Amino acid sequence: PETEAQAAALQETLSTQVPSHDWRVVIAMRYWHPFADEAAAKVKEFDPKRVVLLPLYPQFSTTTTASSFADWRRAAHRAGIKAQTTRICCYPQDDGFIGSVAALAAFGLARARADAPGAAIRLLFSAHGLPKRVIAAGDPYESQVEMSVAAACRVLSREGLLAGVSSGTCYQSRVGPLEWIGPSTDAEIEEAARAGSAIVVVPIAFVSEHSETLVELDIEYRALAEKAGAKAYVRVPAVGTRSAFIDGLARLVLRAADARGTVSGASGDGQKRICSAAWACCGGPE
Repeated sequence: PETEAQAAALQETLSTQVPSHDWRVVIAMRYWHPFADEAAAKVKEFDPKRVVLLPLYPQFSTTTTASSFADWRRAAHRAGIKAQTTRICCYPQDDGFIGSVAALAAFGLARARADAPGAAIRLLFSAHGLPKRVIAAGDPYESQVEMSVAAACRVLSREGLLAGVSSGTCYQSRVGPLEWIGPSTDAEIEEAARAGSAIVVVPIAFVSEHSETLVELDIEYRALAEKAGAKAYVRVPAVGTRSAFIDGLARLVLRAADARGTVSGASGDGQKRICSAAWACCGGPE
């Protein structure tokens, strides 16, 4: 339902900003309905002149964005969709996304200060983890998560909200025997709690609520924090349908609609890469 609300809000925004175009925002998911084949059937029926692929992953990864692009390519070919297609690869520093994250984090910090007056505050930006070998192969995800965290902290710092606050990036949802990128969110939470801090957790790679926020962060990690002695535990909501976030997505779509190949979330030239050459997995023509 939250993704449907995001799609409806984006379609309304695009239709309002550029009423001369007939916009349709269609959802394609990987592990539940509507799958890419269902989305492709809707797109085929609509018969557009242009298709823009907009991932709801702000940070690019081969395991998420690239995998979803490949799934769409398969479904579109099967459906016989011939429309020119542009991919938005990433937007880790987009003003709308970062502004929304920072605004929600500010509310979280205010609540932590109210719940635990005088306590030190630990601000943790939590993202889904990946095995280290994926990053070693050239996946830019970790570096883009760090871009997002740095951008959000710059906004909070300009507003004077980080006084007496320590911040960090961490990764959740580790599974299996492989070595994963870190530090892990649960370990960071336990360490901050043992130090007697109030903890504010911000989802930085999720734009909607799901099991990793509603169960892992809200239930499992809260229990860890309380057991370890945290003065307070505040989990900041995902950006959802905040107007700044939706407006930022609309700007990306409008830029991509006039471009070819792959567009990044870099300011200015839509074709500009935001990753260094070391991260070779994203970008490039179809």
